[in-house]
Amino acid sequence: MRLNQLLSVFSLFAGVILADGCNGKVALCNRKYSDVSQIGTHDSAFVGDLPTQNQGLSVTEQLNSGIRMLQAQTHDFLGDIYLCHTSCWLENAGKLVDYLRTIAKWMDAHPNEVVTLLLTNGDNVAVTKFAARMQTAGLAKYAFNPGKKLELADWPTLQQLINAKTRLVMFMDYHTDTSKVPYILDEFSYFFETPYDVTTPDFPSCELDRPGGSNGNGMMYIVNHFLDVKLFDDVLIPDRFHAPRTNAATGAGSIGAQNDICKTKWGRKPTFVLVDYFEAGNVFVAEDAMNGL
Repeated sequence: MRLNQLLSVFSLFAGVILADGCNGKVALCNRKYSDVSQIGTHDSAFVGDLPTQNQGLSVTEQLNSGIRMLQAQTHDFLGDIYLCHTSCWLENAGKLVDYLRTIAKWMDAHPNEVVTLLLTNGDNVAVTKFAARMQTAGLAKYAFNPGKKLELADWPTLQQLINAKTRLVMFMDYHTDTSKVPYILDEFSYFFETPYDVTTPDFPSCELDRPGGSNGNGMMYIVNHFLDVKLFDDVLIPDRFHAPRTNAATGAGSIGAQNDICKTKWGRKPTFVLVDYFEAGNVFVAEDAMNGL
């Protein structure tokens, strides 16, 4: 038997090349995490038909459809951590631990998938409290611990994350402490973000908005590609009506059009593109195009 045949047999049994690929794509298996572009669901927990809700399908349906990056907003409420939009009295998607259980249950059943979770922590809740809920939910067992601050070229490939059974990459925007919880990573040590609360349907910019004082060098980046409508003063709601245009793969205001702007400005593709109502438009066509597939 030739060497390449032996290697193919070994790969089959070792799980190095999996039948359905990595996140459903064989071509992504040997790419570094930092070199894969993915669509993410903005405010993924806020699901429904109300004007203030950001997604039309549940978190499980988002994952079943192909979403591998989930973003959610957390708040300290009634002595626990809840998923709330601005105020828990106005919009409340329930306890964080239940949301985490949903993700854990899905990951238990899908062993070849790498999922990214980005949480906000505007109320300065101790990171150890997030870790406790990760443990309770059964999700901490999947969390990737890099052991050090990684540069762009240092990230493992998707296949390496799968093989190591560390298939959840978790970030938080503020108040992390890797000396206490090493797998909850500081978002702005690794990413910059473009502006959010965009009300211009053509998304003409890819400027760095956060973190302040950064030039973006050596960082992955997140494009906030979700359109809002201003009702009055500072009251904004997601633009559900124009979501098919916003989430299109090509055309004015599309994911593809903004990706072109971003690549020209930064010399590299975005790592994540956050969208509302991901089920509208052609987000996975756009994702494949960004990855050259």
